[in-house]
Amino acid sequence: MVPDLRQPLVKQLAEADAPRRYWHTADDVGGVWLFESVEGDGEEWAVRQIEVDAAREMHRYWWGRLQDEHGFLTDQPLEIWELTEITGESFEAVWRSAD
Repeated sequence: MVPDLRQPLVKQLAEADAPRRYWHTADDVGGVWLFESVEGDGEEWAVRQIEVDAAREMHRYWWGRLQDEHGFLTDQPLEIWELTEITGESFEAVWRSAD
């Protein structure tokens, strides 16, 4: 796998003392995505992401695991108008459930 040059930037955003926002979206075949984001340059950037596929397999991405054979942490700003904001507690509950 080729080294991902985004790692230092994502880590910097993730470790920043900045407000967090949390988001949810789903598709019509049962896939679900959750994001933790931080604002940077006027846009919301994902610093943690959870993907749950239609088979209910969960994949988590953050600066320490930017990609795997199933997917990757989004490399584009979030289009928040297409997402539903959720609580940090909801996001964390799902994140921890994968441990």
